[in-house]
Amino acid sequence: MQRVADLPGAPPRSGEPVEAPLPAQDGRRARWTEHRRARREDLVIAAVEAVRLAGPDFAVDDVARSAGVSKTVIYRYFTDKDELVDAVLTRISDVILLPRLLGEIAIEHADDRATLRAVISAFVSLIEDEPELYRFAYAHAGRSGRADLVAATERRIADALASRMSARLAEAGRPTSAAPTWAYGVVGMVQLAAHWWSTARTVPASELVEQLTALAHGGLATLLPPR
Repeated sequence: MQRVADLPGAPPRSGEPVEAPLPAQDGRRARWTEHRRARREDLVIAAVEAVRLAGPDFAVDDVARSAGVSKTVIYRYFTDKDELVDAVLTRISDVILLPRLLGEIAIEHADDRATLRAVISAFVSLIEDEPELYRFAYAHAGRSGRADLVAATERRIADALASRMSARLAEAGRPTSAAPTWAYGVVGMVQLAAHWWSTARTVPASELVEQLTALAHGGLATLLPPR
């Protein structure tokens, strides 16, 4: 039979040590973690500004000047320059590039051609508006031993476009297996052509957008069912 003294919450038997209550959760660690996160984010923002000024070959000294701190402070939050570069690439992707492009893909434009034009224009505008950030992103694409954040961004855009194409095909009762191929083909075509144009500048940006829109829509118009 279980003794009363062994039941949960029962008072201890004579001579037994009394277990101290668990201490209240210390909020200092949570506050310190949040402080480090916010401080690190501030340094990433300063690094983005340094890239805008110095270009893809920016140095940690450029970031320190932009942030108004010493290099020692930078290395308290980043183990090395590669980690800082990764953080800058992530911010370019998540805050500057993806919101523009995914936002245009999600909007219901007048027709398919208008949708393609809006997405392509958003990408070309990024090259025009943020030339140093664009150069930085592609200068650090495919680094050995590091995650390729540029390729990951392109995949997210292509996957979003494929999702819309698949929905169109499914609504028409047609197979959807070709949608990813078409989406990745369009994204790859636009990316490579725009990357070439970013240095060649053979035509104005608006004309480039129209040329790429005509090429993409000319193919997809024959493949996708009518809206």
